[in-house]
Amino acid sequence: MLAGLRRALRGGRRQLPALLGGRDGCPPPSAPQVMLWGHTGGWRSREGTPYSTLMPSDEVTINYRHGLPVITLMLPTRSERCQFTVKPVVTTVGAFLQDVQREDKGIERAEVFATDGSKVSDATLMEVLLMNDFKLIINNTAYSVSPPVKDKLSSEHATEMEDIKSLVHRLFVALHLEDHQIRKERELLQRLDHLKGELLPLEQMKARIMDSADAKTSRLLWVGLALMSTQGGALAWLTWWVYSWDIMEPVTYFITYGSAMAFYAYFVLTKQDYIYPHAKDRQFLHYFYRKSKKQRFNVERYNKLKDDLAEAEESLRRLRQPLHLRLPIQEISDKD
Repeated sequence: MLAGLRRALRGGRRQLPALLGGRDGCPPPSAPQVMLWGHTGGWRSREGTPYSTLMPSDEVTINYRHGLPVITLMLPTRSERCQFTVKPVVTTVGAFLQDVQREDKGIERAEVFATDGSKVSDATLMEVLLMNDFKLIINNTAYSVSPPVKDKLSSEHATEMEDIKSLVHRLFVALHLEDHQIRKERELLQRLDHLKGELLPLEQMKARIMDSADAKTSRLLWVGLALMSTQGGALAWLTWWVYSWDIMEPVTYFITYGSAMAFYAYFVLTKQDYIYPHAKDRQFLHYFYRKSKKQRFNVERYNKLKDDLAEAEESLRRLRQPLHLRLPIQEISDKD
């Protein structure tokens, strides 16, 4: 029996080098490696970058804790499991991947693919991603992830949750609205002071230009009255002292017809009837803009500042309405 055991051991030693590659330089057989390639529609290469062996889904787990999904995965460099709590309605896929890379500096590549191989955009919300299965790629390792099905809330529980949200909102408003309104009022007052400081030199220049334009417009009106008086006196003198009415009647007719043609030409050019107040305003604006151009008065900037000032004043008026109802009497009297 002992001799048989010795022969078996000597035969096992002779076969061991052949199994391990031996000393004759033969390389050992390589272990099989499963490669997973990114695909779109069918399995094909994605820029020639392979993924390593597809890891089982239990390497990345998703559980709901306090209503929020908690993603647990293995960090490749630190070789330890780490939990990431995400807010599905706010957190995006890109933000989640950045958190993973920030936690493990050895992660050079982190991407998410759908089950059909199409890449998931970084702007996609986690709420949308967690509705279906997906593949998480970390460096060269692909993890197949199957999110759990979240139980739908009953109608009574949903109503209770809405009541809780409404209560939290009212508490937040009661605690922070007054401070927010006071801070907003201070910002509006500072904005009003800034706008008024910018408008002050423009207002002074505008007042000088308006006085000049108004003086020229009034002068033009008085000149028109003088010309009409001169025309009436000349026609009367020619009718009664120089010629007779039989001679001056055709002259007055053509003068009247010429005035009608002048009014019609005014309508053709301005698309407005010749109404004295409108004609006066039009002439005033003509003088005003011509004077503004000479003095380099920026009308567009002035109008923009006036609009901003009116908007700020309206916002302040609307803000102070509820503010007066909440502030103590002393603060209200100080503001008044």
